[in-house]
Amino acid sequence: MISVLPTVLTIVALLGTTWAVMLMVRKTPLLPPTALSWGLVGLLTLLELGLLVQAIIGIVQLAGTDRQLSGVTFVGYLVAPVLILPVAFVWGASDRSRWSGGVVLVACMSVPVMIVRMQQIWAGHG
Repeated sequence: MISVLPTVLTIVALLGTTWAVMLMVRKTPLLPPTALSWGLVGLLTLLELGLLVQAIIGIVQLAGTDRQLSGVTFVGYLVAPVLILPVAFVWGASDRSRWSGGVVLVACMSVPVMIVRMQQIWAGHG
């Protein structure tokens, strides 16, 4: 795996978590768009693109390795964050209350957990 990419994605996900908390504290829903919500959308887009790159690289590296690891579990941890973020955004955007940011917050918090678990599996500890 690329050693820098998971660290960068973790930092971006934690920034997204902080941004979602700011939305909740200011009682601002994701929609209608404000400067604060557009910033979160941009950050989530960046995170999603990074997660897609990580998933593609991880699957290619898995295909070319002879390591003894559970390929299905590894690919699951690669693909799950890619799917969770768009679902959380659509769910949060459909909620017009201050808690729309809470859905995005939970999704952003799940990304570092899945990245750490994916790294453990790749290292042979899972």
